[in-house]
Amino acid sequence: MDISELHFLVAEGEAAQREALVAMLQRLGAAHVADAPDGHAVLRHLSSGIGAPTDIVLLDLALPGVDALELIRRLAEMGSTSGIIVAGAQKADVLFSIETMAQAYGVNLLGAIAKPAGEQRIKALVDNYALPEQRVHAPSAAQFSFTDVGRGLQAREFDPFFQPKIELETGQVKGLEMFARWRHPQHGILGPAAFMPALEHHNRIDFLDWSMIEKTVAACRTLHDQGIPISFSINVDQATLAHPQFIAQMNACLLRHRIMADYITFEMTESAVLSADPHFLERLLRLRMQGFGLAIDDYGTGRSNLQLLAAVPFTELKIDRSFVDGASRKRAISTVLKSCLGLARSLDRKSVAVGVETKQDWDFLQGLGCTYAQGYYIAKPMPVEEFPAWLNDWRQFF
Repeated sequence: MDISELHFLVAEGEAAQREALVAMLQRLGAAHVADAPDGHAVLRHLSSGIGAPTDIVLLDLALPGVDALELIRRLAEMGSTSGIIVAGAQKADVLFSIETMAQAYGVNLLGAIAKPAGEQRIKALVDNYALPEQRVHAPSAAQFSFTDVGRGLQAREFDPFFQPKIELETGQVKGLEMFARWRHPQHGILGPAAFMPALEHHNRIDFLDWSMIEKTVAACRTLHDQGIPISFSINVDQATLAHPQFIAQMNACLLRHRIMADYITFEMTESAVLSADPHFLERLLRLRMQGFGLAIDDYGTGRSNLQLLAAVPFTELKIDRSFVDGASRKRAISTVLKSCLGLARSLDRKSVAVGVETKQDWDFLQGLGCTYAQGYYIAKPMPVEEFPAWLNDWRQFF
C-alpha cells in the first residue's frame, strides 16, 4: 500500500524529536501524520473512533504518562490492529525482549529499533506493514453439538483436504498434509473450529481421526494409481495413537488400500509427544520401525523437554506458524525460527515451516536452510481430485 494512504501517529515525549519524526515521515511520502506528547494522548487518539483508523504508531519507549510497555499491553487489550514501531535508547538485548513481549501480547509489532531512528530503517518497517483486511483469516463458523457432528460423520460428510509440502531447495512437491473439512449440507465447507470443540469435550476425537485416516489412505491410493506416488501426513490425537489396537488397525487399513507405511507420516502436537510414558514411546518406536514417519506439529508452542525430544524417533519438526509469519522482518520471531531450524539440523531431522504466506517468507526460509514449506503462498488445502491439475501448474512454474 502507498505510504501516502496510511495514517500515522508519532508518540514522542521530546518536542524536537517528535517534530523531526513527523518531518521524516512526510519526506517519505506520508500525508496523514498525527502526533502525541504522552501515553494518555495516545490512548485518547486510538480509542476516540474519530476519523480514519491509525495504521502505524511510532512509539517512544520513554514516553511520559502511560509508558510504552503499558501502552503495548493496553493496545493488546483494546484489540488494536495498528502496526507498532518501538524506538528507544536501550541496548539490543532490551529491545529484543520488548519485541518478544509484544509478540506474546499479540500486537502487530513491526519492529523495535534503537534511537535515533534512521529514515531508511523506518521506511523498511513501514514497507512491511499490511492492512488488517489484507491478511488471510479463516471465516468464522458456528459451533455444532456432539450429536450434530456425529450425524455428519455417520453420513460421511467429512472429507480430508490436502495442502502441498514443498522442498525449498528444489521447489519439488514432497508431500501432502491432511486437513479435516465438513461438507455441511446447509452451511457449506466448514473447518475444525466448527466441530473440534464438541469432539474434544466428549473425548471422541478418535471418531474423526479414523474417518480421516481411512479416507486419506484411500486418497493416497488414488494418486498412486494416477502415477503420482506422493506421501501423506495425517494429524492424529494422542488418545487415538495410544489405543492398543491402533497399529493393527492401521496396518489393516494400509493392506486394504495397498499402501506401504513409508508413504504415511503421523503428526502429533509437541505437548502430546513430550510424554515420559514408556508405553507411548514404545508405540512411537514401533511405528517408526515399521516405516511410518512421525512429525512433531506446532513446535515451539509447548514446553519442550529437549532430552525427551531427542529420544522421540520423529522424522520431521514442524515449526508453528507464529514463528514463520513475519520472521523476515521481526527479529524476535526470526531468532526463535533460527533456533528451531538449528535444533532440527542438529538432530538430523527435516524441518517444515507452516504458514508461509508471502514470497518474502519463502525467500527468507530458503536462506536459512529450512527443508520444507507449507502455506497459502503455495496453495490452500484442496480436495484430492483437484491436486493433479494443481501439480501440473506448479511443475510448469518450477
